[in-house]
Amino acid sequence: MEKWMALLGLLVVVWLVAFPAEASVCRTIKDHNICILSIKRSAKYYWRYRAAVSIDGVKRPVEIYNCRDRTRIRQDGLVVSFEPDGAGEFICSFF
Repeated sequence: MEKWMALLGLLVVVWLVAFPAEASVCRTIKDHNICILSIKRSAKYYWRYRAAVSIDGVKRPVEIYNCRDRTRIRQDGLVVSFEPDGAGEFICSFF
C-alpha cells in the first residue's frame, strides 16, 4: 500500500511541475511579420533593450535598441536609426 501511495505522490508532483514557456511576441506591421524572440531591459539605462528579433522569419542577432534616441546598436558597433514601422518602433511601443 505504501508503494502505491508513493507512486501516486510522485505522479502528482510530476504533474504539478511547470515547465518554462517558450513564447515570442509577434506582430504584423505593413506586410512584415516581426517577432521578439528574446528581450532584456537594461537596469542602468531603462530606455535600452537588448533584444533578438526575427523579421519575416529571418533571425537577427542580439542588438541594443535605444528608445530615447530611436537608434539600435548592431553587434559590430554600428549605430543605425530605426526604420519606420520596424522592429525598433515595435519594441519601444510594446514595452
